[in-house]
Amino acid sequence: MSSNPTSPEKSPHILVLGMGGTIAGLASQSEDDPRKYQAGQVSVDSLLAHIQSAVPDGIQLVPHQVANINSRNLSDSLLTKLGSTVRDSLANPAVLGIVITHGTDTMEETGLFLQATSGKYAQTLGKRVILTGAMLPANAPQPDGPSNLLDAIRWASTPIDNCPGGIYAVMDGRGCMAMDLAKRHGTALNAPLQDSPSSSVGLINPSWLSGVKALQAVWSEDLPIPKLAEWPWVEILTSHAGARAETINHWLTSDVEGLVLAGSGIGGFHDEWVEPLNQAISHGIALVRTSRTGGGSTYPDIPEKDAPGCMASGTLTAPRARIALQLAINAAKQEKLNGKPLTWQDFFARIASLPEIR
Repeated sequence: MSSNPTSPEKSPHILVLGMGGTIAGLASQSEDDPRKYQAGQVSVDSLLAHIQSAVPDGIQLVPHQVANINSRNLSDSLLTKLGSTVRDSLANPAVLGIVITHGTDTMEETGLFLQATSGKYAQTLGKRVILTGAMLPANAPQPDGPSNLLDAIRWASTPIDNCPGGIYAVMDGRGCMAMDLAKRHGTALNAPLQDSPSSSVGLINPSWLSGVKALQAVWSEDLPIPKLAEWPWVEILTSHAGARAETINHWLTSDVEGLVLAGSGIGGFHDEWVEPLNQAISHGIALVRTSRTGGGSTYPDIPEKDAPGCMASGTLTAPRARIALQLAINAAKQEKLNGKPLTWQDFFARIASLPEIR
């Protein structure tokens, strides 16, 4: 699909990858509440057809449906498929940029995943990958999806001098680096970007742009995309009043390879967990501490000194820390096969220690 229908896919174009989500959702016509809908019902071709008349002249769009799901059902295998598609598409000289329509529920996981596996590659090639979605289904009276999609297309096709290549996201007229995404509100139209370091689309804030460049300067090497059968099993556990040792003991006889501990406050966990977590470490289970609050940073050795085999998540929320830990464990395994002594901590630190954009 393009503003010039005769242009073949081998011509310069913006690739639009469809993953489903609310932006591709449909509400029941018998319901007055647009929040009652089914996600992943509309194809990416149809989403583009709806906005075609508003696409700036000269921008050719090529749609490709990767999946059409409710994003709460995002899986490791779909991340591998999407990541491989993005990497292959970035390598195509005809692809000027990539837009991904995605559900907001797990957009933060995908944002971190793409930054960690393709952020340097996109930056080096000078191409932008833009995640976008919607909080209202496609047939709502005033859907937010069309304007978000148009903003993403415009940003993906903006001259490179205005903003470097990389992995970004746009919602409700604002944008951020995709790894800053976190859905902090259940219904707000800018929920995935609410309280995220952000700047207005089309008017890149100079201070924000300097932060992007500082972060990209530190991110020197992408992590490998796990193959379908190689994703490490990592779970998220939340500390709370009345937490029991059995919550940890349950995993000691499983094949789990990592646990993300969503602690209270600044990342502390219940005293009942101390001994079983020490056992988990002795079993070779990787531990990462974060905060269940959803904001702020989790620092090393605060509130107590971290045991060897446990790391703080920095600014990563629990869902993003889980993806980061999966990628770190996988990368360490690959390095071990290559005879290099790097650990999962080495790779996780690369992500958790990235400078925060303010």
